[in-house]
Amino acid sequence: MSLKHEHGHGHKHEHEHETAAHKMGTLKLDICIISDSRTPETDETGKWLQENIKVADGVEAGEYNLIKNDAAAIKRVFDAFVKSGSHAIIMSGGTGLSSKDITIETVTPLLNKVLSGFGEIFRLLSYEEIGVRAIMSRSTAGVACQKVVISLPGSKNAVRLAYEKIIKPQIHHLVYEAAR
Repeated sequence: MSLKHEHGHGHKHEHEHETAAHKMGTLKLDICIISDSRTPETDETGKWLQENIKVADGVEAGEYNLIKNDAAAIKRVFDAFVKSGSHAIIMSGGTGLSSKDITIETVTPLLNKVLSGFGEIFRLLSYEEIGVRAIMSRSTAGVACQKVVISLPGSKNAVRLAYEKIIKPQIHHLVYEAAR
């Protein structure tokens, strides 16, 4: 995905903030998987993220946590993240409709800003892959303490979609803007 766009007068330019964002160097992305059933051995989503967050793309995997659907555990990981040197955290799991799904309720009050467009674009892309079931995702993103927080469904396919189509192309720009 290009950072350039057409103006009516026929030439392209890169937004200066996007140019500055790509000069930030390698970003550290923490991973937090929220699941009552997975173990480090069966956590395909966490494995996928660890394998696909690559320095070649200007990002590296930071802390990895696998925790239960528990508000106190989510808050502990969140608090450690905002105090860490990491730039963003990808949380996966607990975004659905069941009574156990509490990630959004736990994380959203901790955000300084919510990026509504993240969830909207994610659900649009999900709709193209899985149809109307996409309405059941409450995925969101936001900013806390000048750091990027992304909450995704637990499915590996959902995380792959979000990472490849939204996060990887925009993470430098998101982190740059959040830290300004």
